[in-house]
Amino acid sequence: MKTSFRSWLRPSGTIRRGRYAVIGLLGFAVKHNLDRALATLVFHRDWSLFNYWIPLRETVRITALQPDQARFLGTMLALSLPFIWIGVTLTMQRLRSAGLSPYLVCFFFIPFLNLLFFLVLCIVPERPDESQQDLARFPPSGPGRANWLPASALGSAAAAILIVVPTGLGIALLGAQILKNYGWGLFVALPYCMGFTATLIYGARRPRTLLESTGVACLSVLVLGGLLLGLAFEGAICLLMAAPLAVPLAIFGGFCAHRMQRRRSLQADAAAFLGVLLIVSPGTEWVEHVVARPAPVFVVRSSIDVQANPEEVWRKVVAFSEIEPPTEWLFRAGIAYPVRAKISGTGVGAERRCIFSTGAFVEPIQVWDEPRLLKFSVTSNPAPMEEWTPYSHIEPPHLHGFLVSEGGQFQLTPLPGGGTRLEGTTWYRHGLFPAAYWRLWSDAIIHRIHMRVLTHIRDEAERK
Repeated sequence: MKTSFRSWLRPSGTIRRGRYAVIGLLGFAVKHNLDRALATLVFHRDWSLFNYWIPLRETVRITALQPDQARFLGTMLALSLPFIWIGVTLTMQRLRSAGLSPYLVCFFFIPFLNLLFFLVLCIVPERPDESQQDLARFPPSGPGRANWLPASALGSAAAAILIVVPTGLGIALLGAQILKNYGWGLFVALPYCMGFTATLIYGARRPRTLLESTGVACLSVLVLGGLLLGLAFEGAICLLMAAPLAVPLAIFGGFCAHRMQRRRSLQADAAAFLGVLLIVSPGTEWVEHVVARPAPVFVVRSSIDVQANPEEVWRKVVAFSEIEPPTEWLFRAGIAYPVRAKISGTGVGAERRCIFSTGAFVEPIQVWDEPRLLKFSVTSNPAPMEEWTPYSHIEPPHLHGFLVSEGGQFQLTPLPGGGTRLEGTTWYRHGLFPAAYWRLWSDAIIHRIHMRVLTHIRDEAERK
């Protein structure tokens, strides 16, 4: 059945699930970008997906709105009216097409539940009298097969991505934005379950090759990463760091689902396809949130030999001049890097401030053993990085409190011939799990920070 824009404005008629899904996703993309542009450019307010459910977090009662808040909400509501009308009419058409009661359109207005409602309407097939043409074109491939799925490889892959990615996006935002978890549920359970579920859906209509199955599994997490970047929830660097963990897990999930499909036929039940993704991943995130474990403490040591005596090196350690801009790709991509250091006072109790590109570390001195050992704690940490993003600035929760320096020290050891071995040590915590994987990144980054400082101190001391 062909549809025109005029038919979108009338609740009568029907619309197929594929066209309904495409129009709904494109309409939301247009609406979100219009809202973001209006909020940021005209009203100078931040805008994200959560604002559709809580437009003004600081507002409790509509009667307590300030004039600027009232203007903002009124303008946003006026912009929303055409989209609401089109959404309601198309939803009523889709309900009629699926043989469901049009009164179910009330779910369109219920926050959070409306997302699942939209997903269900994108899956539920048309009534038999409207789907005979599809069945004639794509006959069932066997008993128990999911006849509501497209028979073509491209169509089945699109259906798998359409179902798995929005669900995965919701689960990722639940863990990162609401529960503030960056752990096993987000980085292990979610990519595995997405790959597993995407492969199940992809192969539900007819058998697929292993390469095709794992390809769709891998594509599901890559599309999710693109959405997180495009919707300003994450930056490119963090997504690239997570990719070596998430992509193989998704491929492994696809492999497991492919082997399962080869052993037995699966029933064409959408709830079964989504069950793993909807229960295991958020369940793991919730358990991590309830049984929160303290972040482990790690230590990184780096050293360099300086052709200068310890007394001269000590003066450069306590406070060093500004370092030249970095050339390493890691720092140029957004990882915070040291710029200079200054100190107020001398001896135990003095306060050292190491200035980074994102702010200052405040370091009260605990041990002042000149010219052998300078040890300090850290009472204030700046953000560990500036996210690379197409937007002007984003603030994911992991930028605050998930990578924290506990303390550090510089140890100077005399060498034969008047030289000095300078060793820098950092004790730090990070709340990212699996800790062993993320420690590979954090240790490497902190070592590069150490070497940037140690090399600068060596050059300054040797030049002196």
